[in-house]
Amino acid sequence: MPVRELIVLAVGRSGQPTPILNEAFECADPLRLMRLFGITEQTATRDVTAAHPERTAQLPV
Repeated sequence: MPVRELIVLAVGRSGQPTPILNEAFECADPLRLMRLFGITEQTATRDVTAAHPERTAQLPV
């Protein structure tokens, strides 16, 4: 999923980032997000990827 779509998913209907995305911008730690918000590993990783695409490994094609 492209990063732009991840950001759209993480933004609420009001157009403001969700508290989870705000925390992802601050800490970039999926484990912290999982503990704070009780979300799954997949959701936490998706939100950190949306907040910090430059820190995500790109696999060779």
